[in-house]
Amino acid sequence: MTAQERSILWRHAAVWAVLLTISVFAHTHVELANELRRGETVPYSRVFAIEVSSHLIVAALLPMLYWMHGRWPIRGGARNIAIHVAGLVPFSIIHTLGIAALRPLWFSGILGEAYSFPLTVDRVTFEFAKDVVNYAMLSGATQLLRLLFRPQPAGLAAATAAPPTAAAPDNGLPTALPERFAVRKRGKEIMVEVADIDWIEAAGNYAVLHVGGETLEIRSSLTKLEGELDPRRFVRVHKSHVVNVARIAEVTPWISGDWRIRLQDGAEVNLSRRYRQRFEALVPVKS
Repeated sequence: MTAQERSILWRHAAVWAVLLTISVFAHTHVELANELRRGETVPYSRVFAIEVSSHLIVAALLPMLYWMHGRWPIRGGARNIAIHVAGLVPFSIIHTLGIAALRPLWFSGILGEAYSFPLTVDRVTFEFAKDVVNYAMLSGATQLLRLLFRPQPAGLAAATAAPPTAAAPDNGLPTALPERFAVRKRGKEIMVEVADIDWIEAAGNYAVLHVGGETLEIRSSLTKLEGELDPRRFVRVHKSHVVNVARIAEVTPWISGDWRIRLQDGAEVNLSRRYRQRFEALVPVKS
């Protein structure tokens, strides 16, 4: 991980520490006010412990949330949105089981009080309803922080603005590369210009071409298809992704040494550390 990446990671962590701390005290104040309105008096330490336990589990879940948005960005389309909707279930289960385990320990070990968290259907449903809102708010915050802390890599525009020359390569690569592919769509073959392809992803025995917002399947492994593309125009950025460098809008440091590539159509894909050197040889990223 570079110094810049570590700096960005620490900034994310610092902001989350501040946000979650503020949230703990705000939720504690609101809960105490609600109890007073109901005519009940609850010790501050009890409400504070309940809120801290919940926020600690949320903090532990943040890496999972970052990973989910890194692997399946919301702007990737309906499929990615559906994955996030499904991801609400494990998110809520982990959160609920976490507080069910942590609160009794906190109350008995620190406050010297008994505490019961019954995992009934009503309670689990109640927690899930709250977690839907939590997931949406946390997701929005992660995306906002990415925008706040993203650098502006220099040199990218120059690398992608000019198309490669038509001169024959002198490195042993094939001199004739396909300029279009025949792709089956709704029972007929349609021609797809290679230059129009934004990016390609692996899907088992197929490769999925992303072309101007459309997705088209071609029966080929990603590795085989990559070998038929101009290596000066298309580059492997992940074991499952190949991108057209002319369609890249920006490159942003992510987490764990990975980067995020945003394409002109709004799609986002990972730039894995494994492929970063090859990518930078074609598209120098300067910061």
